[in-house]
Amino acid sequence: MFGMRKAWERELDAAVDELVSADTLAFGGVGIAGTTLPVTEAYERVAAALDDHPEEVRRQLDRVLADGTPAGRAYAATLLERVDPAAARAAWTSLRDDPSEFTTFVGCVMDRETLGNYASQRLTAA
Repeated sequence: MFGMRKAWERELDAAVDELVSADTLAFGGVGIAGTTLPVTEAYERVAAALDDHPEEVRRQLDRVLADGTPAGRAYAATLLERVDPAAARAAWTSLRDDPSEFTTFVGCVMDRETLGNYASQRLTAA
């Protein structure tokens, strides 16, 4: 049937939508209970799809970089590192002067970070 999207495509779309509107950057469990945030689960779903559907994911990451929140763009650039390091560098470089802020979580520690600051750290770490 034309217009019927496969289950993985719908799941990927839903996960990418979650990244586009992300307000928090967290790569592991947060808080005392180590709860995984929905956006972290979405990030992990997109990361998992990279192996099976790299081209589709790559296209979606461009959408997040274009339309996403600051946290969403940080997730997208992080995912790009796995599939296209040169594109990831270019993305981080273009975000280096972005003053917009988002919330970060590392374990129990919640913080605020500017996208520019975060991008600079990623470029230094690479």
